[in-house]
Amino acid sequence: MPKKPFYITTPIYYPSDRLHIGHAYCTTVADAIARYKRLAGFDVLFLTGSDEHGQKIQRKAAENNTTPQAYVDKIVASFKHLWEKLNISNDDFIRTTEPRHHELVQAVFQKIYDQGDIYKAEYEGWYCTPCETFWMERQLNEGKCPDCGRAVEIVKEESYFFRMSKYQERLLDYIEENPEFIQPTSRRNEMINFIKGGLEDLCVSRTTFDWGIPVPFDTKHVVYVWFDALTNYITAAGYLHDREKFAKYWPADIHLVGKEIVRFHSIIWPVILMALGVDLPKMVYGHGWLVVEGDKMSKSKGNVIDPLALIDEFGPDAIRYFLLREITLGLDGNFSRDALINRINADLANDLGNLLHRSLSMIGRFNGGVIEAPGGTDAIDQELIELARITAAQYEKHMEYQDINAALKDVWTLIGRTNKYIDETGPWALAKDPAKKGRLNTVLFNLAEVLRIVAILISPFTPVTAPKIWRQLGLASDFASVTLGEAQAWGRLPAGTVVAKPEPIFPRIEEQPEEQAETKPVDKAAAVAAADAPQAPGLPEITIDEFAKVDLRVAKVLAAEKVKKTDKLLLLTVDLGTEQRTIISGIAKHYEPEQLVGQNVVMVVNLKPAKIRGIESRGMVLAAVGDDRLQLVTADMPAGSKVR
Repeated sequence: MPKKPFYITTPIYYPSDRLHIGHAYCTTVADAIARYKRLAGFDVLFLTGSDEHGQKIQRKAAENNTTPQAYVDKIVASFKHLWEKLNISNDDFIRTTEPRHHELVQAVFQKIYDQGDIYKAEYEGWYCTPCETFWMERQLNEGKCPDCGRAVEIVKEESYFFRMSKYQERLLDYIEENPEFIQPTSRRNEMINFIKGGLEDLCVSRTTFDWGIPVPFDTKHVVYVWFDALTNYITAAGYLHDREKFAKYWPADIHLVGKEIVRFHSIIWPVILMALGVDLPKMVYGHGWLVVEGDKMSKSKGNVIDPLALIDEFGPDAIRYFLLREITLGLDGNFSRDALINRINADLANDLGNLLHRSLSMIGRFNGGVIEAPGGTDAIDQELIELARITAAQYEKHMEYQDINAALKDVWTLIGRTNKYIDETGPWALAKDPAKKGRLNTVLFNLAEVLRIVAILISPFTPVTAPKIWRQLGLASDFASVTLGEAQAWGRLPAGTVVAKPEPIFPRIEEQPEEQAETKPVDKAAAVAAADAPQAPGLPEITIDEFAKVDLRVAKVLAAEKVKKTDKLLLLTVDLGTEQRTIISGIAKHYEPEQLVGQNVVMVVNLKPAKIRGIESRGMVLAAVGDDRLQLVTADMPAGSKVR
């Protein structure tokens, strides 16, 4: 059975300058959708590109003492470099300066002119060069462009006009009869109100500059940049040169665009298609803006974020995950460095990274690295299996409605539940009892199986990380060939699979300097053994001010291992929210190392460092002791939370 086609586009970006994080967001969203559709078995055509004509480009080139073509060639090269670094899987990259597009624009212009929908007249009105947009006097905002707020200039010239007004009622009827055409609903309502205010005929040619595609029957005119740019979507789909391809992929399933250009894509573009007698795209989706610390990006404000620098520092998957997880599609989103680092540390390093590392370490330690067949299931196993099934089903529903944020939330709920499952089942305890070998095999199999499913589900969002998880699981099949159906079926992991040695997939980010409060000298040996020692009765009273000198905080245990040549000591690596520390703790007789990873313990953070067995210990965890028992003090609070 042939695959069902799916055609998704980004806007073609204007090469007046390098792209910023907002452009990266739009293209990452489109890429995630395209990758998901391929995973679900669709035949995908994913298009992005560059919109290279217009007065603004001609002026920019002149300012840089070069030709428009040379100017855009350099900028477009930076576009392609960014998409490669971000692992964008576009199937085509269209440039409006290409011959295939040049030919199509002239053919479309000629066809619409021949049927009487383009006519010559004189234009006099206001023009915003940065937006390449014409405005009526009544549309200006205090005399400035209502879109960008910059100055407009009066333009008077002979022009060709497109009879948009002729199609007003037909377009309005179409939008009202097809509620999915413009998304989200807020954008749809805006466009309906705009159309009801009356559509003017559109100026579709210019004579005051020549950087553009000449009007075929009047070469002193060049085609207006928006008429030129919008038709790129049918150029790439094969309207002029490959009718079989066009019949396969058109109409486009989704035009993903920023909310500031929804009007062009949901009014001008549909009317052009109506005039051509071509079906309209199924959906125009207007995403929100990405603001920085609550403020719109602007060169004058110095807050434009370069995505290439972020990718070099944090890696492409971390940036992709943040953009997709932090922002709900359709709404404005906020970018901040702190939020990015928090997402990397909490979601990627701690939740996903720890689950992978803990699971593979235990399979290696307790089963010689072999994933054995499960030995029967308990109620707690069935709960995890059912959650995995529900997650895969809900994931598919969310992705079909472009709700990427919700899909990721569900996957991370499964990851969090699986980390908790480790603590509940205690594989380290099962490994001590040969009679419980079958139970141990079940638990370890379930951990690996969840990771297999997670790797598939996150692959549209983190295309580098997902195959890494696959390889560490020791799976022999080519990850590029996996399908969504394989994530929807439990138990596909082959028994006997040998896992690889766990390797970190997301290193934790440390930025802030360490803070250490001044304290009195402590007995270093006592600091090590304090957790094991019963509390001495009759200690002297202290004041609240004295107690306040003890800095108690919640710390998440990231790693734990026994200190060599000791029976009592464990080396813990803990996360305090802003930094990592190592602690030597005398609790090895009461806890296995694997049992501690992921726990949120309470620790004293302002003890002076102590060297124990050649290792620096920088803090002390708290525990309750009695009757030869010891239990760590834990708190279900984020790492770094103050304990008072």
